[in-house]
Amino acid sequence: MSEDQKAAIEALSFEDALTELEQIVGKLEGGQAPLQESIDIYERGGLLKAHCENLLRKAEARIEKITLDRDGNPAGTEPLDG
Repeated sequence: MSEDQKAAIEALSFEDALTELEQIVGKLEGGQAPLQESIDIYERGGLLKAHCENLLRKAEARIEKITLDRDGNPAGTEPLDG
């Protein structure tokens, strides 16, 4: 896969990458593609999967938990896993 194709995948939003990945899975499961095309789209699917996982890890790192004071009022935030 060319660097341009990899860069194009990295530019996709999570939703667009997931939609394309679902289409690839459907095509592979349906046996609708000749062997070489199946290999090519399988490789692209692997890159799309890795891209989606990376975006999810980044999103999880940004999630914060709201902390409450004794009276139940918001008092600030802390990392979700903190």
